[in-house]
Amino acid sequence: MEEKVKKIAMLAVLVLTGTSMVYATNGDNLIGVGPTSRAMGGTGIAASQDAISAIFSNPAALSQLPGSQFNFAGTDFSPTVKANVTMPGGYGGPWKATSQDAVYAVPAIGVATPINDKMNFGIAAYGVSGMGVDYRNKDPMNTNTKVSVMKFVPAVSYKQGAFSYGLGMDIDYQAADFGEGLSHNYAVGARLGAGYEYKKWNFGLTYVTPQTVDHKRIYNFDASAPWNSKTYDDLKLANPAQYGAGVAYKGLDKWLFTADVKYIDWANAKGYKDFDWQGQTVFAVGVQNRTTDKLTLRAGWNYGKNPVKKHSAFNSSDATDVQGTPMSRFGYEYFRVIGFPGIVENHFTLGAGYEFSPKFALNLGYMLAPATTISETDNSGAITLKSKLSEQSLDLGLNFKF
Repeated sequence: MEEKVKKIAMLAVLVLTGTSMVYATNGDNLIGVGPTSRAMGGTGIAASQDAISAIFSNPAALSQLPGSQFNFAGTDFSPTVKANVTMPGGYGGPWKATSQDAVYAVPAIGVATPINDKMNFGIAAYGVSGMGVDYRNKDPMNTNTKVSVMKFVPAVSYKQGAFSYGLGMDIDYQAADFGEGLSHNYAVGARLGAGYEYKKWNFGLTYVTPQTVDHKRIYNFDASAPWNSKTYDDLKLANPAQYGAGVAYKGLDKWLFTADVKYIDWANAKGYKDFDWQGQTVFAVGVQNRTTDKLTLRAGWNYGKNPVKKHSAFNSSDATDVQGTPMSRFGYEYFRVIGFPGIVENHFTLGAGYEFSPKFALNLGYMLAPATTISETDNSGAITLKSKLSEQSLDLGLNFKF
């Protein structure tokens, strides 16, 4: 057991160090991790089907997994971000462009194995959130922003009768670059889960603690300092607390129906609350059909209202406070709307799995998030900031049982 954990931990390190920034979906969080969960709208709190999705969605669901398994998954993520800015010549004049960031690869790995007849152990590593744009050589201000979060999560579950309980430790690596150089740091938190089985029904609850990363010398937010002064300010940026509940029904032959609801507490997460993100309730549903002995088909839908608040008729000559540092209101709104438009709302998903043998299965998934737009105009009517975001992704996963 100890040797197995060491090998998985080493592989996790290799995955994490090779992960790129990815634009995400519920705010800047992926709707789910792994092709089985993502193909079913990101659901999995009540009925996870592999180690990756169990540890991400609800560690108590490790108790549902038979035997030992190893998962490897990859997501090919393609966001399309467009900006259209109207502003006086003194600010650089009007411009519009498509962000030059195109496709990102997001790997994930997971392993689960029983410890005894009541306890299961799992460990996973995955990219879970991120956002950013690249308008260099297109925007007069050369806006170029990136934030990414990777997690390494060991977890354990305990089953007692119809109840199961889970605990995972989140070890986060967060990197950020707002065009002034890379800043990165670590944070530690926990994810708690519980499950209950009643006849053909499964129920689940989960909670993830907030995890705050302290970025040193990341950006010159200060409105009173010249932009070329090279006076860099710090920023605390938290991965927000999350609360979730899920239900799954297995009463129809060859069918599985799932539904999750999550609350992502952006409004109280450091960094996000400073740039006025609101808490987001996410609804997700999924369906799975075991079409043949080897082929499984999946579909789902996920919705979360855009968390980036719209500020109509803002006063561009004012200043606002960002964690104790004054920032011009124009720069503040520009940073929010053009630099970090985590605004997509609807996500439609499809997927399929094929079991080549009892020991090996291949899973595929596809997600489409239609375009969502945010637009603000200042109180003079001379400045309009507009961003438009749509997303697509392809998922591939390999599941090995042993």
